Amino acid sequence: MKRITKCKSGLSLVTVLLCFILQSNAQEVLSLEDCRRLAIENNKKLKIADEEVKASQAQKAEAFTKYLPGIDAMGVYLRNQKEINLLADDAHLPVGSMGSDGKFTFRPDQLTIGLDGQYVPKDYALLPKEAMSVDERNMGIVQVGLTQPIYMGGKIRAYNQIAGLAEQLAKSKRSQELQSVILSTDEAYWQIISLVNRKKLADKYVETLRKFVHDVELMHTTGVATKADVLSVRVKLNEGEMVQTKVDNGLCLSRMLLNQICGLPTDTIVMLKEEVVDTDVEEVPTESLEQVYSRRPEVASLQLAADIYKKKEKIALSEYLPTIALTANYLSSTPSFFDGVSTKFDGMWSVGVGIKAPIFHWGASRKSLRGAKAQTNAMNYKLQEAKEQIELQVNQSEFKMKEVTKKLAMARKNLERAEENLKFANLGFKEGTIPVLNVLEAQTAWLTANSELIDTRIEARLCKVYLEKAYGILEF
Repeated sequence: MKRITKCKSGLSLVTVLLCFILQSNAQEVLSLEDCRRLAIENNKKLKIADEEVKASQAQKAEAFTKYLPGIDAMGVYLRNQKEINLLADDAHLPVGSMGSDGKFTFRPDQLTIGLDGQYVPKDYALLPKEAMSVDERNMGIVQVGLTQPIYMGGKIRAYNQIAGLAEQLAKSKRSQELQSVILSTDEAYWQIISLVNRKKLADKYVETLRKFVHDVELMHTTGVATKADVLSVRVKLNEGEMVQTKVDNGLCLSRMLLNQICGLPTDTIVMLKEEVVDTDVEEVPTESLEQVYSRRPEVASLQLAADIYKKKEKIALSEYLPTIALTANYLSSTPSFFDGVSTKFDGMWSVGVGIKAPIFHWGASRKSLRGAKAQTNAMNYKLQEAKEQIELQVNQSEFKMKEVTKKLAMARKNLERAEENLKFANLGFKEGTIPVLNVLEAQTAWLTANSELIDTRIEARLCKVYLEKAYGILEF
């Protein structure tokens, strides 16, 4: 029975070890570039932006076809109730002769005296009603036409220019969305790095406090320390364990957020490559405002929108101008009347030029042009406002970058002083010259200095990202 229990215990231990090994192997190690790539590949808004770019390209190709001739075909079948009769009754035509002068006359032998004593034709030819009837109860018409625009008041050219600008606008919006995805990825990434370093710090702090609790309890048993000292140290240990728990929970939630951004299952365990942020942040070269305006996708989008509204002014202006088009048609019908009345399909072609000029429409064109100009002005004001906001954003980002550089130097000095203070506090405590409360204060100061240094380093990384976005150079 004992042997079976030992075997089961050994099997359970092996199972736990295998699960731990499999879990360790399942952990992915990702760098910042890997996270950016995954976020870009799986972001739904970027996929929508890609489809909008494809749609704008298709619209541009469709707009170009307006320059080309259009060919249309039409077929109509009609079932009519009645046929057409050109005569109401049978007709009788007098019989005469055609003279040498081309006039219709009657010879004496072709005339007779009527009841009224007047000469009337003696013979008549019968023209039956059926001979002048056309059966149109079944009618078919087939038409094939070609239309080539010659001059449309500049409307077609404006539409093509708008389609080209719309394509650039879609690409600019996609670039803007790309920067937003990179920014959110970097924020989540460096948040995890911050919490990973805070977890290491919290673990080290708790480990130090536990050892300190053990030492103080031994001193209490020997009468060197008081019960109050033991309780004070235990309170600090509880506080440290509480901080440790909060950091663990925050790290778990931050990993879930990064997984969601990267398109990974939320329960995926991802290990990040840069877990130590003890290196300085590279400086970002200063950019002029003109360079910033030329790179920012927001400015490009608003400028393109203003250009589109400017082209719409030309479309509104084209309503004042005449339009000219070349037409060519072939029409075939049954019954046909080109060579008598026939039930066969027969047709003819025709070529012409059509001109249409507006004369009076109650000022509709003028109102449309006025509305288009107002929209253009409104977009120009939005563009000016965006440039002012970007200028403010650039100045704030540059100021934050300079500020965080100073804060980083101060945080390093504070940590050096806190470590030196903790060293002397521990040494004095061992020698019995410094009380427990002073050691706890030194440990708290050391923890605070380390936390501030971690936060400042992460802030420096994020400030660099924010400055790159403000300059419009945050690319992948």
